[in-house]
Amino acid sequence: MITDESRCPCGLGEPYGACCGRFHRGTATAPTAELLMRSRFSAFAVGDTAYLTETWHPKTRPTDLDLDPGQRWTFLEILGKTGGGLLESEGTVEFRAHYRQDRRAGSMHENSSFVRMDGQWIYVAPVS
Repeated sequence: MITDESRCPCGLGEPYGACCGRFHRGTATAPTAELLMRSRFSAFAVGDTAYLTETWHPKTRPTDLDLDPGQRWTFLEILGKTGGGLLESEGTVEFRAHYRQDRRAGSMHENSSFVRMDGQWIYVAPVS
């Protein structure tokens, strides 16, 4: 169970409540595409499907989002990024997300695209 005092799953080393927890609670919005990516990883780690849905582009968002309860997201590596800054409207973040499932380690690699809509960053889809 992750508390506000726990280390945030996103990998920045901050307490969850002061890091991604504030985005999940809606008291702040991610100012960059990378921070949105990190907060989305943390949302997968804590099982926050509402946040994942809110930060997913309406045109690519799944109608139902069911997380696998046997999959535990363990850490995130940011491999690269383009754009996605404070004054930009689009960007990409390449990452590797590590997890454990059925006592076996695994990872997922993706280069994700993000856009700013109504002043907030949202996830669009993997870059093809």
